[in-house]
Amino acid sequence: MITILNDNFSQLNDFLNEKTFSKIFILVDENTHEYCLPVLLGNMETEIEFEILEIEAGEEMKNIQTANQLWEILTEMQADRKALVINLGGGVITDMGGFVASTYKRGIQFINIPTTLLSMCDASIGGKTGIDLMHYKNMVGTFTFPEKIFAYPKFLETLPFKELRSGFAEMLKHGLIADKKHWENLISISKLNVESIMPHIQTSMDIKQEVVEKDFHEKNIRKTLNFGHTIGHAIESLCLNQGNPILHGEAVAIGLICEAHLSYLEGLISKDDSKIIIENIQRYYPYIDINDFKDEDIFGLLLNDKKNVDSKINFSLLSGVGSCVFDHQCSQQNITDSINFYRKLNDF
Repeated sequence: MITILNDNFSQLNDFLNEKTFSKIFILVDENTHEYCLPVLLGNMETEIEFEILEIEAGEEMKNIQTANQLWEILTEMQADRKALVINLGGGVITDMGGFVASTYKRGIQFINIPTTLLSMCDASIGGKTGIDLMHYKNMVGTFTFPEKIFAYPKFLETLPFKELRSGFAEMLKHGLIADKKHWENLISISKLNVESIMPHIQTSMDIKQEVVEKDFHEKNIRKTLNFGHTIGHAIESLCLNQGNPILHGEAVAIGLICEAHLSYLEGLISKDDSKIIIENIQRYYPYIDINDFKDEDIFGLLLNDKKNVDSKINFSLLSGVGSCVFDHQCSQQNITDSINFYRKLNDF
């Protein structure tokens, strides 16, 4: 399902020419329109008519209003069930585009061409589509696989450093939950850049794909991919609601730290292991102040997490470096202590 594109995009062209699509709709934001679309159009060889759909960049656009606008545009342009949506962008574009395509006329085909490290290693893989509801992350969506995923790693050269670092958090998570060697290889990187990260992208993609293939609808092992995301999503949502959004990977890094400490508090890993994990994450991610967020606001979001059952907060936590347990219910005190642990990190 995942294909690494060569420089002339021949694999994509073969795919387009083997199919009988009625029309192509390419979804971009203003960033991928400027930096990535010219590369795609310069290499795309097809006689099929296409249209460009552009939305503003940013998580705040991943909502029902934007989805409705896209459905209306597809309707006005007479997109039928044989149309194809190409999602050219990061996590917001692949999440949003997949959701719009999978629901329009009860589902039309779509492919993902991820342009960020986050979307290459995580968001574009696995068939999760979705939008945010109010300030709750990915609350509405579908499980729908794209027809194909075409990755072109040279797109990473267009990224600001913060976006590259954001995606790196998901790679760290993959190592922590499933592959100790991958984790060790990643933390051996002294300086984050495209060149240093590139050799490790395929491993992260393979880890995500393997987990998804075992459990598409997230009934069991796929839940381990949520390590760092229970608290991370809550922080990301509060920042978004406050009008001061942070990048997804920055929120995940906070979540990884909190939930690594929580894994220790719950007796799943040693204090030494949690300390080493946290110190290595801190090497790459600056401290973000969350002291303005009240415990009750964080818990309000945690209680709405999609993994919960019967109003009980279910965590995916580390049982070692490279292994993870899921559906673990923690004491409220330990959850609070793990958040306070992060709050105090800047004091040292």
